[in-house]
Amino acid sequence: MIKITMFSRADTIKGQGVGSAYNELIKLLKARFSNDFDVQINTYKKSDISHYHTINPEFYLSTFFKRRRGITVGYVHFLPETLEGSIHLAKPIQKIFNWYVLSFYRRMDKLVVVNPSFIPELKKAGIPAEKISYIPNFVSAEEFYQMSPEKKLALRQSHKIKPDKFVVLGVGQIQKRKGVDDFIRLAKENPEVSFIWVGGFSFGKITDGYEEYKEVYENPPANLTFTGIIDRSELVDYYNMANIFLLPSYNELFPMSILESFSCQTPVMVRNLALYESVISGYYLGADNFEEMNQDIKALQRNEALLKKYACLAHDASNYYSESHVGEIWYDFYTGLLKKEAEEVNI
Repeated sequence: MIKITMFSRADTIKGQGVGSAYNELIKLLKARFSNDFDVQINTYKKSDISHYHTINPEFYLSTFFKRRRGITVGYVHFLPETLEGSIHLAKPIQKIFNWYVLSFYRRMDKLVVVNPSFIPELKKAGIPAEKISYIPNFVSAEEFYQMSPEKKLALRQSHKIKPDKFVVLGVGQIQKRKGVDDFIRLAKENPEVSFIWVGGFSFGKITDGYEEYKEVYENPPANLTFTGIIDRSELVDYYNMANIFLLPSYNELFPMSILESFSCQTPVMVRNLALYESVISGYYLGADNFEEMNQDIKALQRNEALLKKYACLAHDASNYYSESHVGEIWYDFYTGLLKKEAEEVNI
């Protein structure tokens, strides 16, 4: 049995995708591969593989005890530039932080990226391509699924949403990078539509644009609801109440929210970003700017066939990014690490 230690503090901050991805992987490994992998959390006992999900300083220090850590794996959920628009730090602190992030990644024997668009940037930072693997995120179909029409209607009634009301859902932290400005503007431009944003200020006052968004958060337009940070188990209800899911982010990684929406067969609209082309191309409705988003929302209200088309595409995407498919990729990755190490020792 392979001993794997997971190092993570992702679940100490609610409402962020890194924590969701981490929890999904832990559940998958324990449910499907309990006879193959002995998974421990944040322990410093000797391991065959140490998998780092977050870059906390105490985890960085542990990498210097190579014999106890075994093969070190870094999970790359972000690069320094992808945090722009998420948190606001003084320039000297930001510079140190950026150096630290890349230094942490360089300490790893292997890196796993959640989006292949990260690979060229890591190579520019001096990390060899052979050290980098791409494994996509996934969500559990047991937690995120399409509900019956009767259940959807009951949910709308409990949330005081009319059965025929068109609902646009946004999910994520309230920050500039997520395109919240456009989401708010779209609500103002479409008063007949109900807009719901699920999420809050996970990083508190260091959130980029905190003061500006806090004002709107506390005094939103009549047709815009901010739920704040909720338990992840409640998210499935919102995806099923929505006609479309909209993620207007200017910069993204591999959003769990998109996969959650796919799994609920809720049509997905995003701002066109190059990084989506390598992971979910063909499964979503893309828009270049506010004007196109606004036009598409109006078109979707009028065109039931178009809504159905993107609901079907969401279903197709959910099959590809299923727990079983990605689970096999992780199994091959972990077992392959030790197999390769054994082959190198015998050379």
